[in-house]
Amino acid sequence: MTSVKPVQVTFDCADPERVARFWCEVLGYVVPPPPEGFATWDDYNRSLPPEDQGSWFACVDPSGVGPRLYFQRVPEGKVAKNRVHLDVRVGTGLVGEERLATLQAECARLVALGAVCVQVLLADEENESCIVMQDIEGNEFCLD
Repeated sequence: MTSVKPVQVTFDCADPERVARFWCEVLGYVVPPPPEGFATWDDYNRSLPPEDQGSWFACVDPSGVGPRLYFQRVPEGKVAKNRVHLDVRVGTGLVGEERLATLQAECARLVALGAVCVQVLLADEENESCIVMQDIEGNEFCLD
């Protein structure tokens, strides 16, 4: 029997700290303390060679349950649809109009943070409603 392995979700992006702080707001995650010996993340970044400054950032679930999110700077922009995306589970257990209203309220909150609402998928015979969105750098995710 194999053991369960911890997972980190990695995002390629242009501005790691900005995208990480967006996801902290979306998920209720926090920025972990800076590496030992540094009072702040800015102090840590200033200690790096110029080409490495701001090249990555991370955020974590304060309860320790969810995966760590890691954001790394890459030179190229996003050019195609994500093959993997996050489902932010804000409507779990809700159905019908109550679910849709909850999803729409969260959508409005995230749009105010810079997200983009791409498509509202209304409930049908097989699926409940969900909302397809993009984060501040165009990475797709769903409110589910």
